[in-house]
Amino acid sequence: MRLVPVVLALSLAGCATAPPGEIADPYEPMNRRVHAFNKALDANLVRPAARMVKGDGASRPPVEGQPPGVMQMVGNFGSNLSLPGKVVNSLLQGRPEPAVKNTFRFAVNTTLGLGGLFDPAGSDFALPEIDTDFGETLHVWGVPSGAYLELPLLGPSTERDLAGKIVDFALIDPLDNVLTDEQKLAGTAARVVSKAGERAQFGSTVDSVLHESADSYAQTRLLYTQHRRYELKQEEDAIDPYAE
Repeated sequence: MRLVPVVLALSLAGCATAPPGEIADPYEPMNRRVHAFNKALDANLVRPAARMVKGDGASRPPVEGQPPGVMQMVGNFGSNLSLPGKVVNSLLQGRPEPAVKNTFRFAVNTTLGLGGLFDPAGSDFALPEIDTDFGETLHVWGVPSGAYLELPLLGPSTERDLAGKIVDFALIDPLDNVLTDEQKLAGTAARVVSKAGERAQFGSTVDSVLHESADSYAQTRLLYTQHRRYELKQEEDAIDPYAE
């Protein structure tokens, strides 16, 4: 945790601001080049892989009474390993209730769920995952979102959320002191592979934004910003643009 103050200081120093309702995007030329790379990667690699996954049924969402697909199990495993970090973030935000719920979810799925491959916590104990990250922790601490960024491979972000990703990945996960290097690699691989399952599940929505809109960069930036503001409850009337 020694680097957290450094990352926080960098976030505070580098955050651009914009008038309310607008998106600060001083790096737009660079962001558009990264977006073009991400879009080409999706068209040539991620989308074909997602279609293959969808074709064999491995990514199907859970259906009551049926076992989960392979990609769903991989996603469950990766999500379960991320829970201790979410517990730490909730505590740093002064929110003990989601910390307790995610702790119980981790305990149930690690034991009854065979290391997290299955999700009895959600299906049998009504303990859904409560998502959070260090970007949200910085928001709670009063750090502004800063400029919009599009990151290679990772996609839309902001200066604050980039700092949060660095802390989440490198510093804040308590399992780093418990797991072996091989187990950490397996967990990271599971999270990466599960993205193909998510791409398959939401394929038509992603296609409409990335490959069918007149300006996919502007559309991606708008949807990400609206969704993030909804997640962080920054606006009383904020709605989730991804909600059906």
